[in-house]
Amino acid sequence: MSAPDTVRYLGLDWIRELTREVDESEALSDLAREHTIGVTQIVVDGPEGDVTYHLQVGAGTASFGAGPADPEHVKMEQDWATAVAVATGELNAQEAFVTGRIRLWGDQQALMEAQPVFGALDTVFSSVRERTRYE
Repeated sequence: MSAPDTVRYLGLDWIRELTREVDESEALSDLAREHTIGVTQIVVDGPEGDVTYHLQVGAGTASFGAGPADPEHVKMEQDWATAVAVATGELNAQEAFVTGRIRLWGDQQALMEAQPVFGALDTVFSSVRERTRYE
């Protein structure tokens, strides 16, 4: 049996893989019955330029995809080096926020209340992370 194809971090195939995984996540669907949040993530200065993607959770559904969240409750922006360091575990996301490497706009309370969603999302990311190239 061959190993699954790798995907490049923040490339379209990576976004498609995460979109599929989020769609199939029962944990995220369950949490979407109790939580509502739209998060836009912008990563600047990457190999393909700037990349914008989103997580949308609410009314029993969770989705992930290219482009901004609608409605958008929170927007985060970071450079490529920070995004890779956080994604690979070299940098703690909280430390990146505190030091200003990740900039945040919007409803911080909604972000805090949605922490269970991000815990479940980390599980989804883990399965894709194993197949991701960071170049």
